[in-house]
Amino acid sequence: MINWKNMDMLEAYKQLEALKPIDLAAEMSGEQGAQRVRNYSVKMAEGLDFNYGARPVNDEILAALAKLADEAQLTEKFAALYNGEVINTGEKRRVLHHLTRSQLGGAVVADGVDKRVFYTEQQEKIAQLAKKVHSGEITNAAGEKFTTVVQIGIGGSDLGPRAIYLALENWAKFNGTLKMNAEFISNVDPDDAAGVLSKIDVAHSLFVLVSKSGTTLETLTNESFVKDALEKAGLDPAKHMLAVTSENSPLAKNSGYLAAFFMDDYIGGRYSSTSAVGGAVLSLAFGPEVFAKFLAGAAEADELAKNPDVKSNAAMLDALIGVYERNILGYPSTAVLPYSQAMSRFPAHLQQLDMESNGKTVNRFGEPVDYVTGPVIFGEPGTNGQHSFYQLLHQGSDIIPLQFMGFKNSQMATDVVIEGSTSQQKLSANVAAQIVAFACGKKDDNRNKYFAGGRPSSIIIGEKLDPRTMGAILAHFENKVMFQGFVWNLNSFDQEGVQLGKVLAKKVLAHDTDGALKVYSELLNI
Repeated sequence: MINWKNMDMLEAYKQLEALKPIDLAAEMSGEQGAQRVRNYSVKMAEGLDFNYGARPVNDEILAALAKLADEAQLTEKFAALYNGEVINTGEKRRVLHHLTRSQLGGAVVADGVDKRVFYTEQQEKIAQLAKKVHSGEITNAAGEKFTTVVQIGIGGSDLGPRAIYLALENWAKFNGTLKMNAEFISNVDPDDAAGVLSKIDVAHSLFVLVSKSGTTLETLTNESFVKDALEKAGLDPAKHMLAVTSENSPLAKNSGYLAAFFMDDYIGGRYSSTSAVGGAVLSLAFGPEVFAKFLAGAAEADELAKNPDVKSNAAMLDALIGVYERNILGYPSTAVLPYSQAMSRFPAHLQQLDMESNGKTVNRFGEPVDYVTGPVIFGEPGTNGQHSFYQLLHQGSDIIPLQFMGFKNSQMATDVVIEGSTSQQKLSANVAAQIVAFACGKKDDNRNKYFAGGRPSSIIIGEKLDPRTMGAILAHFENKVMFQGFVWNLNSFDQEGVQLGKVLAKKVLAHDTDGALKVYSELLNI
């Protein structure tokens, strides 16, 4: 039987509180540090490694974290989730994004259908349409091929798919699988849509409108913006528009779209990249075969996340160490630092994934919790971040745990040797140096040049960023966030915090305001 208890009611958490923190700078120095880096590593999916040698744990703390995982029933709660129990208590819904990439447990029947079958059917419909577009069977009114796909969505309908497209764009170019260029319109700011429209040929563009409800204000506003541009160009919008929506929305079975692909209420926006939300744009951009490889990488990571052995389960281990850093050591933030320009927007996706999921002060039953929960997430790709905010990370008053990612090889196999090393080697040298610099610091009588060290980090290391590794990395972080939500006894799958501002914005547009809201509306000339 599963028990949903607040973290501070668990005996293992109380034991964890009593343990003495390690001196990370000392532990990471000399041969002792070398042994930590060799020993504290976990194999991930698709040949990736999760190395946590520079995280603030030792064997005693790891044993306590394993007890916490057992007492919090993390494995059992994950099984309940993928077997279709109602885990989203706020909205009384199942949580089924794992089913978009694999069948982890038994069949899940909801709304009278097998949901795994439903999701794979949508993927197959997307694949068939993508093939027809690529072959020229589906063309514009002039019989010419579409060359660009534009996703219109916001939040999870934009951040994940955009981050993944950018992560794989150069890989696809090098491997000859870039079928169509992709662009994204998300912000209701007219400059966003206008900027995208100004650099594409609308006559050769397909637009994918993504809205589960079919009523999202920003998305429908941008759709109207795009339709106006198509009509002004003498084009029929219905011949250029696709929809990703729910079967019950006004966008479904609508003659205004070439086709509609379906999602459902069991997949939250920030978890939807492996559903039709990511499937349509990524299959059109790269081909359905590439999207299938992306799903396979995510599926392998999900399978490994079932392992009850914490030291063999990278997602669970990452989650537990993060809880220790947040709740025992009191660290308020986490920086996500991919040493890969291709992953430039991945930190932005993880901001939503983590902060929208676990930015809560009440448990899954709506009761206040007496401990801090989700950290602030931010980040930039290396080495750019080194010349931006690393000053604070190294010498600022807050200690901020760091999650690095690095790859041994570049995506495009184009490089030069300068001063005895390649650009890729210089990139990798920087991430290795940063890990040790943060952990060990540097003593100096000049306090301005003194580095205290003790700044923890982990790194995910791979051979090369490709569709499979990208899928595995995405699933790793999705599962990490899920496990942390379980430990904190949160509902990680609703997002009431985004609703109040939307409600008030509608009041402003209806001129139904008073007080401060009325004055701000006047100041902004609404």
